[in-house]
Amino acid sequence: MEKDPIRPIYDRLERTSLIIIACSIPVFAIVYLYSQNNTLDFDRPDLPAWLDFVFLGFIYAILAVGYMNFHRAIKVVLTNSMDLLDKVSIYKDATLNRLKLLLLSSILSPAGLLIFENNGYIIAYALTLVLISLGKPSPDRMVRLMRLKSEEKERVIRIKTRES
Repeated sequence: MEKDPIRPIYDRLERTSLIIIACSIPVFAIVYLYSQNNTLDFDRPDLPAWLDFVFLGFIYAILAVGYMNFHRAIKVVLTNSMDLLDKVSIYKDATLNRLKLLLLSSILSPAGLLIFENNGYIIAYALTLVLISLGKPSPDRMVRLMRLKSEEKERVIRIKTRES
């Protein structure tokens, strides 16, 4: 049986999302534990308070832009008739762009927590993890988001099995 060209696309997306999760959690955990420890002292730069809010707002803006760009790209799949490989390719590009922005957010959140010690960065990081989890590719999500029907749906669902 010939291997489906959709399988490597899905594998790359899944691997990328797992790498982002695996890299960002330890960094945030170390920064969080450090910020909660009162015995260690870090010479923080004396930055104005408004910069804290601008930086935090920038992180939330990244999350919003990533979400909107992803759904705008998926809307292209819904409004145009194209073959399944083209649909999956658009989904792949949209997901990779979304994951890049989520990676940026997962880097900036611990940096902001370390520099400003504002609990808003903890919330931003938690929201980032939720969006990574919701955006993690799966065959079921692909079918639902792209509203696949009949044989396209079956072909994507077969990705779950290793022999496809």
